[in-house]
Amino acid sequence: MNLKEKIEDINSMILTGNQMEAFDKYYHEEVVMQENSNPPTVGKAANREREIQTMQKIAAFHGAQVKAVAVGDNVTMVEWEMEVTYEGAPRMKICQVAVQRWKDGQIINERFYYSMN
Repeated sequence: MNLKEKIEDINSMILTGNQMEAFDKYYHEEVVMQENSNPPTVGKAANREREIQTMQKIAAFHGAQVKAVAVGDNVTMVEWEMEVTYEGAPRMKICQVAVQRWKDGQIINERFYYSMN
Protein backbone atom coordinates (compact mmCIF):
# COMPACT_ATOMS: atom_id res chain seq x y z
CA MET A 1 0.00 0.00 0.00
CA ASN A 2 1.25 3.48 -0.79
CA LEU A 3 0.63 6.47 1.53
CA LYS A 4 -2.47 7.59 -0.39
CA GLU A 5 -4.05 4.17 0.06
CA LYS A 6 -3.05 4.03 3.72
CA ILE A 7 -4.48 7.45 4.62
CA GLU A 8 -7.68 6.65 2.72
CA ASP A 9 -7.95 3.39 4.68
CA ILE A 10 -7.43 5.23 7.98
CA ASN A 11 -10.08 7.82 7.05
CA SER A 12 -12.52 5.10 6.07
CA MET A 13 -11.92 3.26 9.34
CA ILE A 14 -12.49 6.45 11.34
CA LEU A 15 -15.70 7.27 9.45
CA THR A 16 -17.06 3.79 10.17
CA GLY A 17 -16.31 4.00 13.90
CA ASN A 18 -13.12 1.94 13.87
CA GLN A 19 -10.72 4.58 15.17
CA MET A 20 -8.82 2.30 17.53
CA GLU A 21 -8.41 -0.42 14.90
CA ALA A 22 -6.88 2.22 12.60
CA PHE A 23 -4.64 3.37 15.44
CA ASP A 24 -3.43 -0.16 16.19
CA LYS A 25 -2.78 -0.88 12.51
CA TYR A 26 -1.11 2.32 11.33
CA TYR A 27 0.62 4.01 14.28
CA HIS A 28 4.28 3.42 15.12
CA GLU A 29 5.28 2.24 18.61
CA GLU A 30 7.24 5.48 19.08
CA VAL A 31 4.51 7.81 17.79
CA VAL A 32 4.41 11.38 19.06
CA MET A 33 1.02 13.11 18.91
CA GLN A 34 0.24 16.75 19.64
CA GLU A 35 -2.97 18.80 19.89
CA ASN A 36 -2.46 22.36 18.61
CA SER A 37 0.34 23.87 20.77
CA ASN A 38 -0.23 21.59 23.77
CA PRO A 39 2.68 19.43 24.96
CA PRO A 40 3.10 16.27 22.86
CA THR A 41 2.20 12.79 24.06
CA VAL A 42 4.96 10.25 23.39
CA GLY A 43 4.60 6.52 22.68
CA LYS A 44 1.85 4.32 21.30
CA ALA A 45 0.55 3.13 24.68
CA ALA A 46 0.23 6.67 26.09
CA ASN A 47 -1.43 7.93 22.91
CA ARG A 48 -3.79 4.97 22.79
CA GLU A 49 -4.94 5.75 26.34
CA ARG A 50 -5.32 9.46 25.48
CA GLU A 51 -7.45 8.58 22.45
CA ILE A 52 -9.70 6.30 24.52
CA GLN A 53 -10.14 8.96 27.22
CA THR A 54 -11.04 11.57 24.58
CA MET A 55 -13.63 9.28 22.98
CA GLN A 56 -15.17 8.54 26.38
CA LYS A 57 -15.89 12.26 26.85
CA ILE A 58 -18.11 12.35 23.75
CA ALA A 59 -21.79 12.27 24.69
CA ALA A 60 -22.99 12.28 21.05
CA PHE A 61 -21.25 12.07 17.70
CA HIS A 62 -23.23 13.83 14.98
CA GLY A 63 -21.03 13.11 11.98
CA ALA A 64 -17.77 13.83 10.23
CA GLN A 65 -16.47 14.30 6.75
CA VAL A 66 -13.12 14.50 5.07
CA LYS A 67 -12.84 17.82 3.25
CA ALA A 68 -9.38 17.33 1.69
CA VAL A 69 -6.37 14.99 1.68
CA ALA A 70 -2.79 15.80 0.67
CA VAL A 71 0.04 13.32 0.23
CA GLY A 72 3.76 14.13 0.00
CA ASP A 73 7.09 12.47 0.77
CA ASN A 74 6.44 10.61 4.03
CA VAL A 75 3.75 13.13 5.01
CA THR A 76 -0.04 13.18 4.71
CA MET A 77 -2.56 15.82 5.72
CA VAL A 78 -6.28 15.45 6.24
CA GLU A 79 -8.78 18.26 6.65
CA TRP A 80 -11.73 17.14 8.78
CA GLU A 81 -15.04 18.69 9.72
CA MET A 82 -16.99 17.04 12.54
CA GLU A 83 -19.82 17.76 14.93
CA VAL A 84 -19.80 16.38 18.45
CA THR A 85 -21.35 16.97 21.83
CA TYR A 86 -18.99 16.48 24.75
CA GLU A 87 -20.41 15.64 28.16
CA GLY A 88 -21.63 18.82 29.84
CA ALA A 89 -21.04 20.97 26.75
CA PRO A 90 -23.18 22.19 23.84
CA ARG A 91 -22.97 20.62 20.40
CA MET A 92 -19.95 21.95 18.53
CA LYS A 93 -18.43 21.92 15.09
CA ILE A 94 -14.73 21.08 14.91
CA CYS A 95 -12.65 22.00 11.88
CA GLN A 96 -9.32 20.20 12.05
CA VAL A 97 -6.25 19.50 9.98
CA ALA A 98 -4.25 16.42 10.96
CA VAL A 99 -0.66 16.24 9.72
CA GLN A 100 0.90 12.78 9.77
CA ARG A 101 4.59 12.05 9.28
CA TRP A 102 5.41 8.46 8.31
CA LYS A 103 8.32 6.14 9.07
CA ASP A 104 8.61 2.48 8.12
CA GLY A 105 5.04 2.51 6.74
CA GLN A 106 3.49 3.82 9.98
CA ILE A 107 2.67 7.19 11.48
CA ILE A 108 5.57 8.32 13.67
CA ASN A 109 4.28 11.86 14.32
CA GLU A 110 0.82 13.39 14.16
CA ARG A 111 -0.19 16.93 14.98
CA PHE A 112 -3.72 18.28 15.05
CA TYR A 113 -4.51 21.92 14.25
CA TYR A 114 -8.10 22.88 15.03
CA SER A 115 -10.65 25.33 16.23
CA MET A 116 -13.94 24.54 17.93
CA ASN A 117 -17.10 26.61 17.64
